[in-house]
Amino acid sequence: MTASKRRSTGILAALSSAFLLGLAPVFGRWAILSGFSSLLVVALRTGLAATMIFLLMLIFKRQFLYIFPVGLMGCFLAGTINGLGSLLYYMALGDLPASLGQLLYALYPIFVALFSLLDKQPISRLTMIRVGLALFAVLLLTQPNGAAVPFSAILMMIGSAALYALHIPINQRVLYEIPAPTVTLYTLLAMSLVTIPAYLFFDRSLPSSTAGGLPILLLTLVTFFSRFTLFLGIKKIGGVQTALLGLSEIFITIVVSHYLLNENLTLTQWLGAGILGATLLLAALEKPNLQRPKGGWLAWIHPPQINPIPWNLED
Repeated sequence: MTASKRRSTGILAALSSAFLLGLAPVFGRWAILSGFSSLLVVALRTGLAATMIFLLMLIFKRQFLYIFPVGLMGCFLAGTINGLGSLLYYMALGDLPASLGQLLYALYPIFVALFSLLDKQPISRLTMIRVGLALFAVLLLTQPNGAAVPFSAILMMIGSAALYALHIPINQRVLYEIPAPTVTLYTLLAMSLVTIPAYLFFDRSLPSSTAGGLPILLLTLVTFFSRFTLFLGIKKIGGVQTALLGLSEIFITIVVSHYLLNENLTLTQWLGAGILGATLLLAALEKPNLQRPKGGWLAWIHPPQINPIPWNLED
């Protein structure tokens, strides 16, 4: 695959993931408002998505079930971290409008850049400019619009963004050697091992009699497809660029939550959304560096030197 085609594939995958992830808070908030508890929502969406991809791979692509031990450890570490972040995300979503929650969550590219620097991933000057613009945009977007918002929910959502960002460079290390579907499967399985016990130990509440299954079904499908496209984007163009392109999910959340949940933004927040749009347009000038870093805090994630993987890794 040529560099330009690889880059185009990565950008398309990252934008597809952003579109799907932008729907997640809307469907999640919809499910919570319809009578599902926050912990039940996150347990169902993660467990069902993991089951779907496992069954599909078991039936059609069994070769993708193979993963070397250190890679499995990396996926489970990333999935555990992301699972904890998902718990914070949906608990916060119980008290936050979907649009405001996703705007706070938009801080995660800043954390991705920080964690990538710690892992000795090169960050270009243009990327730093885009991160700065994104931070300023988020500050505008999070200006209050008259509604009282619990400070604990804000902290949980920012914590969720940091944990989501932390799992990206870990998965990027694994994706140097492993196909995106394999990473998706084992990361989702690890997330399920966090979210399902959390529901069983701390909640166990059943949905109300008026709760419908449609928002949970839509949320599961969004989770299923967004994870694969996210990891494909990371594999092709790197974690930081995928995260910055992922900011476009905010626009999806704003538009859909407006029509589905009757949520609105202020003029200041729309200004912030416009600045975020500018950071996305600057992606056309980026040249991703996908060379394996030497050293860094994630250097322990590497493939074995024997028993090569018995299929073509290029997907």
